[in-house]
Amino acid sequence: MRNRYMRRGVKLFIAGIVLILIGYYLKDTEIMKYGWAMIIGYIAFGAGFLFIIYSLIRKIDRKSILEERANEVEKEESETKNDKP
Repeated sequence: MRNRYMRRGVKLFIAGIVLILIGYYLKDTEIMKYGWAMIIGYIAFGAGFLFIIYSLIRKIDRKSILEERANEVEKEESETKNDKP
């Protein structure tokens, strides 16, 4: 995972799952208020999911840009070869 958005996303995703599980544990044992752990967990889970999706979209967009540039270079090279007598 070289992409920083993917790393952040996975970290937040896992942290969110852990916080949600802690919230459910606290809810069952009735030790303390569990709501804050679950709220923060769901927010972290959602943010992590969005970061992962964003990194995948960036990867696809980057590939399409590189392909477009390669096609432009190919087209220019073929035009210069055709122009020479």
